[in-house]
Amino acid sequence: MPSITKMIFGNGPLGPSFAPWIRQRPGLQKYWARWSNFYKNAAGYRQKGYVYDDLIPEENDVVQKAISRLSDQQKYDRVFRLRRGLVQSMGHKNLPKEQWTPADKDVRYLTPLIEQVVAEEAERAEWDNMVVERLKEHKEGKRNIFTKREGKY
Repeated sequence: MPSITKMIFGNGPLGPSFAPWIRQRPGLQKYWARWSNFYKNAAGYRQKGYVYDDLIPEENDVVQKAISRLSDQQKYDRVFRLRRGLVQSMGHKNLPKEQWTPADKDVRYLTPLIEQVVAEEAERAEWDNMVVERLKEHKEGKRNIFTKREGKY
């Protein structure tokens, strides 16, 4: 049984989140969607030309592996957005309004790959720590030739 904190906050690859708890309640999800959109617009990353997944820190090995799985076009677009956003941030300016990232193009392109890498590493860890039961049972049933058998000498 998972702990209460894992049930409420989740334990995704990007850290704790209220999202699973909110998704279970449709009324709360509808209410929270308005605030979510307001926050995304107020955060200012779209005005710099970023997409949400561009803000994920790259220092993690899992994220590095996920970035390496992107297509060449996605890698190029990511680097272009990061460089353009850095220039805009250093100049304390926003892009012209027609160059802002629209809400319909602000899609998660890296998060599914991160989740896939985390699942593969968990599976790999499970296989690495697996104990083969058949051999274990065989070893337990094997008799020791140096001990006496009952009834026979």
